[in-house]
Amino acid sequence: MALDEHGVHTIERSSWYETQPVHVADQPWFLNLVTRAETALDPFELLSVCKQVEEQGGRVPSVRFGARHLDIDILLYENRCIESPELSIPHPRMHERGFVLIPLLEIAPDLKDPVNNRPYAEALSRLDEGKKVLRSLINEF
Repeated sequence: MALDEHGVHTIERSSWYETQPVHVADQPWFLNLVTRAETALDPFELLSVCKQVEEQGGRVPSVRFGARHLDIDILLYENRCIESPELSIPHPRMHERGFVLIPLLEIAPDLKDPVNNRPYAEALSRLDEGKKVLRSLINEF
């Protein structure tokens, strides 16, 4: 994977999930997954690498929440909390998104929010965004 070439090594990954678009409905469904990785990069270096890999993967600026070839988000980084203009960790909207929480909880079912120490499973149980998140038949990474 392209991230490995930059010192980001995947330890575990969820299944692929096909996800109904959330904000811009008139577009194809998305494919989502979550990975757990190890890296010596600090969070800002990691963000830079993610943006570089997105660009190499064909991502170009477009409509916010619109279709895109590749979108890499940093959801969590250890138990750290970061709030800056460039980067927010934990990801500020992850607790509102089934397409994030479902694959996240697949690989880390007991994970807790580092901000409030509440289980992400609790956030998922309260979530009713009305959008479909379906496990995909795609198995390749």
